[in-house]
Amino acid sequence: MAKHKLFRFSENETFSNLIQLPYTEVIKGVPFKGKWNTDFFDKEQALILELGCGKGEYTIGLAKRHPEINFLGVDVKGARLWRGCKTSNDEGMKNVGFIRTQIELIDHYFKKDEVSEIWITFPDPQPKEFKARKRLSSPLFLNRYKKFLKKDGIVHLKTDNTAFFDYTLEIIKEFGHKLLFQERDIYNSDCSNALVEIQTFYEKKYLELGQPIHYLRFMLNEK
Repeated sequence: MAKHKLFRFSENETFSNLIQLPYTEVIKGVPFKGKWNTDFFDKEQALILELGCGKGEYTIGLAKRHPEINFLGVDVKGARLWRGCKTSNDEGMKNVGFIRTQIELIDHYFKKDEVSEIWITFPDPQPKEFKARKRLSSPLFLNRYKKFLKKDGIVHLKTDNTAFFDYTLEIIKEFGHKLLFQERDIYNSDCSNALVEIQTFYEKKYLELGQPIHYLRFMLNEK
């Protein structure tokens, strides 16, 4: 297992579609900030993020469906990102890339109004109350997203964790965000397209266990 990880870390260094910067450089200033479409993708079009993308299945799936949009998958685990980087690189995909970083630093990578949408797919629910601030839909993280998400930008959430889903709904209501849609069991509903046809590694596991998959989308308030 260790050899596989070392190989993947080494190959990651060769991928032009992967950005991984040391903390000191991120704090000093990410060179692509405000320039992702021109300097990284070389094509001016809408930019969508997947946070905690893991192996990048959702990022790649969305990018294949929408060549008119640029997609970036973000995760801290290099061994996982390797899969998404390699697949998109081998397939010559020009509208998909990956960033290896902590989500806590995400606002250092993008300028105001640079991102059109955010996907949060099966994040760690951080079930212990004292870790609530670490949830990717906590007020702390939503305020980070506000720094770069467009005013009419959309946040999507997919999760198997009912408590995390309910927590997010509570945050949306408490802080005056705009709930656009919610569904507690997308595979037993009228939902279609990317919501059910693109599945992450973990999503497939949850479905095999018979767990319902929850989904919601919302817009952040402007305050």
